[in-house]
Amino acid sequence: MENENIEPLRKIIHVDMDAFYASVEQRDNPELRGKPVAVGGLERGVVAAASYEARKYGIRSAMPSVTARRKCPELIFVKPRFDAYKAVSKQIRDIFEDYTELVEPLSLDEAYLDVTHNHKAIASATLIAQEIRARIKLATGLTASAGVSYNKFLAKMASDYRKPDGLYVITPRMGPEFVETLMVGRFHGIGPATEEKMNRLGILTGADLKAQDLAFLQKHFGVSGDYYYNIARGIDHRRVQPDRVRKSVGAENTFFQDIFSLEAARAALSPIVDKVWRYCDQHGTRGRTVTLKVKYTDFQQITRSHTAAAIVLNKGELARLSGSLLESVFPIAKGIRLLGVTLSSLGGSQAQAEPQQLSLAI
Repeated sequence: MENENIEPLRKIIHVDMDAFYASVEQRDNPELRGKPVAVGGLERGVVAAASYEARKYGIRSAMPSVTARRKCPELIFVKPRFDAYKAVSKQIRDIFEDYTELVEPLSLDEAYLDVTHNHKAIASATLIAQEIRARIKLATGLTASAGVSYNKFLAKMASDYRKPDGLYVITPRMGPEFVETLMVGRFHGIGPATEEKMNRLGILTGADLKAQDLAFLQKHFGVSGDYYYNIARGIDHRRVQPDRVRKSVGAENTFFQDIFSLEAARAALSPIVDKVWRYCDQHGTRGRTVTLKVKYTDFQQITRSHTAAAIVLNKGELARLSGSLLESVFPIAKGIRLLGVTLSSLGGSQAQAEPQQLSLAI
């Protein structure tokens, strides 16, 4: 029969903690509450997270610390405490798993949940999202925003729509129209460079994106054109993947003083390689592609990559390949403020085709 492979729409929740790192710091240190706080690297680093008080000044994650300080002289920097963040993340993950085993963490502070079929047999995904938010607040003292919809893209968009401490639901009837009204820069999966390119092509809103045919989007955006074509129509067939294969392992370090010599750069690279390989050993991970990241004193960033003929089997080989990539950027005309090493080509899973879906109340 024609409808043999048709299944109902899924019920997806995206949970995103509000200013997570900064909120943990404000929770644990009452003197920080109500004040602009940045978690990150003080003099030489970047902002890892900013409290909502800091965001009012235009401070955001990945912003250079010097820029953040310029925007808000009263900004309070605190060193990150990843052990504390991981402990809170574990509490949150335990709450998720009370409802479903289909949990796909994106980071310590956000995850997708598929609650189409859930352990508590609750028919309403919205009710589950309300319960989860209340339980997170009770267990951790922190607030979470949540989005509920029939696919991952829209659930992610919904969780951002009422931040902070909000809940928003996008039903199948609302989905296509909701997408049309948004500026493309707000779409998850469309970064600043792609937004700029779309704007040059006259694509400013979701409605503009929807007006383009698939051939046009494939021509200008390659394989991503298919994704943009679908999300402009509120379509996203990706499943929640609780066992996603990690595709890369990386570490980086920002230095208190700029590095100018190859000898000093090699010395600085060694502990970064150690950290990457320590993770590989702990998790039995191996890869073939080594990528070196270099950020200069003026924040210009370059990368150099090499894919080995065989899997990198030991730390010595990773250090040798990383060192060769480092040598290739010398001599340098300006100081280096950051170095990073990533090992990738770790394996992965091929996306599976999804059957067509029918409507189901959220």
